[in-house]
Amino acid sequence: MSISRREALALSGLAIASSALSANSDSANSKKRADTTSGSDYKAPLPDAKNPRVVVVGGGWSGLSVAKYTKAFAPSADVVLVEQRHEFISCPVSNLWLVDKVKLEYLTHDYLQAARKNNYTFFHATAIGLDKENQILKTSNGDIAYDYLVFAPGIDYDYSRWTNDIAFENRLRQEYPAGFIPGSEHMTLKNKIQNFKGGNFILTVPAGNYRCLPAPYERACIIADYFKQKKLNAKVILLDANNAITIKEKGFQSAFEELYADFIEYIPNGVITKIDLDNKVVYTEFDEYKFEDAAFYPQVRGAKILEKVGLAKDAKNKLEAHINELTYEAVGAKNIFISGDSRPMGFSKSGNTSNTEGKYVASLIAQRINKTAKIKWQPPVTTCFSAVSIAPEKAIYIYTEYSYDKNIVFSFANTFSSEDWKKDGVQNAESIYDWADALYADMFN
Repeated sequence: MSISRREALALSGLAIASSALSANSDSANSKKRADTTSGSDYKAPLPDAKNPRVVVVGGGWSGLSVAKYTKAFAPSADVVLVEQRHEFISCPVSNLWLVDKVKLEYLTHDYLQAARKNNYTFFHATAIGLDKENQILKTSNGDIAYDYLVFAPGIDYDYSRWTNDIAFENRLRQEYPAGFIPGSEHMTLKNKIQNFKGGNFILTVPAGNYRCLPAPYERACIIADYFKQKKLNAKVILLDANNAITIKEKGFQSAFEELYADFIEYIPNGVITKIDLDNKVVYTEFDEYKFEDAAFYPQVRGAKILEKVGLAKDAKNKLEAHINELTYEAVGAKNIFISGDSRPMGFSKSGNTSNTEGKYVASLIAQRINKTAKIKWQPPVTTCFSAVSIAPEKAIYIYTEYSYDKNIVFSFANTFSSEDWKKDGVQNAESIYDWADALYADMFN
């Protein structure tokens, strides 16, 4: 009897979890190095490291890149990727999955395969604490001693601008999820879109440096085109907390006006002051909007594990990583690095950006392990394609690197964009898949 790829992945995840529960622990070593205040009190079921151990927390675009390239740049290193999910699901390209332009299998990838192909260890567990003095990472499946530690945990949502009522926040999360942390949120959103019968569908764009700047605008276009093709009496109301489209403004604005004049209502400065879920009304400073369904995207912050383990700082009410912004080293702990969407720099919180900066962090760690000359700062690269229509498929594009001045203030550098979707849209849409294929291959081989 054959099993599906998804079933195989699930079984693989169960096998790892089972081995973690059943393995014998080295109690003497565990008690010697454990921080008894932070949860676990036993050693993770991993072989003792004979060489410097690099532990990477988080199997997203940055964490996968760090794990692969640390092992590539420093082959002697013992690299362990700690991830709480059984399988990888991509947030980039997922907007196309919402309307069946790609299959779920295209977004879903195997952590075990990535570990096998790239010669590191995948460890299924959740990071729950940190003993910096003894260099111990606490996980749900035991303690892991490290020589170098990398946190790449991604984002968490910050609903505090809308409510401090936990019950109300939970309703927002469960009934109207944002859909920017991959998994169940996307599944719920897809069901909402494909079962929508008509009326107003509200999307929001948060202020600040949220995950994937163009994605809410792309999502509005894709949903509007889906409604248009279905000939629904429906409209996407896009409430943008910013005073204008934050990126690719020319391309998205022209798509809103020329393709979806009857299907998208774009509201800049649409800062939400109140959400009435029972009566389905959203209030802004200037107006109110009734809705039949919605996906509320709040502001984002660094993942809460950083706050829990003392590696976060409060930056304008957004808790993000407290790091040296050129070396990614945690302040006060030079053998701990933080990469990806939790970092405080103004780089785009996107897959390509996280992937490229992960390679840079890997090179910094490898330089220490190999005892080679210090390397120069390397800018991350943001390469981003955004669909503006699905029938036919057309997209817009931007490429940018980054630079910094003497005050370590970052800015765009070497930027190129292709926002004329009428001229270049079809070619750009084809490039979405070329780009995704290349990045998935890079992380998973």
